[in-house]
Formats: sequence, structure tokens, C-alpha cells
Amino acid sequence: MGGPNTGRNDPCPCGSGKKYEKCCLGRQEAPAASPVLAEALAELRQALEGKEFASEEEFQAFLQDFNAQRGRRPLDDFCGLSPEQLHRFLYFPFDSPQLVTFASRLDTPPAAPILSLFRLLAGAIGELGLKATATGNLPRKFVQEAASVFEPQGGYPKYLPGGIRSEEDFFDLHVTRLVAELSGLVKKTKGKFLLSRACRAELAKPGLGAFYPRLLLAYTRDFNWAYGDGYPALPFLQQSFLYTLYLLDQFGDEWRPMAFYEDAFLRAFPAVLEEMEPVSYTTPENDLRSCYSLRCLERFAGFLGLIEIERESTRPFDRSFRLRRTPLLTEATDFRLTASVRGLPRPPSFGPCVPKGPSGPISVN
Repeated sequence: MGGPNTGRNDPCPCGSGKKYEKCCLGRQEAPAASPVLAEALAELRQALEGKEFASEEEFQAFLQDFNAQRGRRPLDDFCGLSPEQLHRFLYFPFDSPQLVTFASRLDTPPAAPILSLFRLLAGAIGELGLKATATGNLPRKFVQEAASVFEPQGGYPKYLPGGIRSEEDFFDLHVTRLVAELSGLVKKTKGKFLLSRACRAELAKPGLGAFYPRLLLAYTRDFNWAYGDGYPALPFLQQSFLYTLYLLDQFGDEWRPMAFYEDAFLRAFPAVLEEMEPVSYTTPENDLRSCYSLRCLERFAGFLGLIEIERESTRPFDRSFRLRRTPLLTEATDFRLTASVRGLPRPPSFGPCVPKGPSGPISVN
């Protein structure tokens, strides 16, 4: 039902929040195959009852207005966001000031694992630089020293300096170094790690409030979240990072199990299940839930200090956690949404997922 007035990059009229070209454009199956599209068509038929149009242009104007109104209507599956707002979250997360803004500087350096490790890294590099290993990594002595003083959140393993032989063995530090390079704060030149000119200028000022926003931007925009976790690429999980932050902003004022956020994500984007690779030892849904919790909650929100995580079980391989947002989430992000969205009821869990339309491949660096 896109019609000639729906552009390829416009929000899909079916209400998925995705681009038209990534959703219903060119679909071969009957519209009834998608419950969301069937609902939209039923609403259109109802709206057309008794109407007459003097020209094709008048009909197209009506259709365009109908699509625009549907796109602005809040949906329960999106926790009160409209398809239009969700479209902005997915494709313009840093360019939608009417919905959310990000702090460019924090008055107080936040308690975030990534910033704690960046502080250690910047201190070790200093003015003289830090010699890289033959493989281009941080020297083992520094990595072991950093592991001995690093205090991870509850959801992260405790690193044992004696078991660390290379930078990759201290994964959090390894990621911090990569993100610091992507953000332009650290560079590697002629076999040495050096601080950039901008980084040195900020270090001369009191506090580290300017570094966190740059690390957050590089982590969400440039770093590959699939790196090193063993799950399928699933770039959409990274592309929807702002929706995860929105969920934490809405519901993170109290402790909730990770499954609560897994449910919310799957309710909004059930078609991601179609991108899972089949494995013999688990179901696609369980695999996606584990991937989402690890990649989006632990390694993103937890590592960036936006949530605090507590283990719910004492069994070593039981990854049952509960979490709640930290004050840093509201300091670093400002969701500028209507009171009706912020006043949504907060259920203990979401209902079962209802499959929606297909989702196309999304490119995230």
C-alpha cells in the first residue's frame, strides 16, 4: 500500500518502523501474510468507505495523509512509540533532537567501566607514548597491571592478571583501546600508541567529562558489536541501540530481569528471528535472547555504565541477571517524548511475540 508517494527511504506504511525499501517494497507474497499489513489495509478500507475522489491526485493526497496519520500513532508493540518515531530511532539516532539529545560533555566523570579503562590507558600512554607489541597490541605488562586494578560490574568476569598473556585476554581493555582509536582519542603511529592532540587538550582540563560522549558515540556508531561474541552478525541489534536505551529510560527505574528487555525487543522486532542461523543445541529465540542480553545489555549498556547488573544465581554458568538504569543514562541522554509515552503502564512482562513483516539486511559498520 505504499503507492507512488511513498519514497524508498520513507517509513514503511505498514507501521514496522523500518524503511519502505527494507520492508514491504517489492514483496511478492499476498498482503494477508503480514498481520500488520493486513491491519493497515483493513483500516484503509474503513477510511475509504463512502468517500469519492474527483481525481487521482486527490486520492493520492488522501492516501498520503492516511499513511502519515498511521505513522504518528503510538503502538503498544513499540512501548508507546509511533512507527515514525521508531524510524527516527533506527535510522537517525543522533539527528533527531525532537526525540532525544546526547550530552556533549558531562560535568562529573561517570562511573563507567569503559571510562575507567580509558583512564588507565591514557595514563599509561602519557606524553611519551606506549610501545606496541609486534602484533600491534598493548604491552602485556600494562595489560596485567590494568587487570589487577580493574573492578568490573557484577555481570562481568573478574580478570586474573596471571592468566593474561595478551591484550585480547583482557577483552574489556581490548575493546576500550579499539573504541578509543575509533573515537580519535588514541592513535597508533610507528609502533607506538599515542594520545591525539584533542585528547591531550582535554586531559589538560579538570575531569574527564568530555571523553565519555566521544566513547559512547564511537561505540554505538563505529565499533562492531558482533566482534568476539560468537553469535551471528545481526547488525540490527546495534542499529536499534537507541530503542534499547529508550526501554531502559522507560522501565529501568527498578530492578528487572534481563528477560523483561528481551521480551520488549522481540515484541517490537520479531522478524529478527528470521536472521538467526539454526543450531542443534538451542532454539532460534533462545539464541537471539542470549545474544541480545550479552551484546546490548551487558557489553553495551553495562560496559558504558548506563545500567548496573546483579547476578541472580550463584551457579557459575547461569547467566540470569537483573538490572536497572544508573543516573548516567539520564545524564548522557535526554529523551524528549510526550507525557503520554512516559506515562505508559509498566507491566511485569510482555506478552508473546506475534510475527510481523520481513526485515532486510541493515549495514552497520
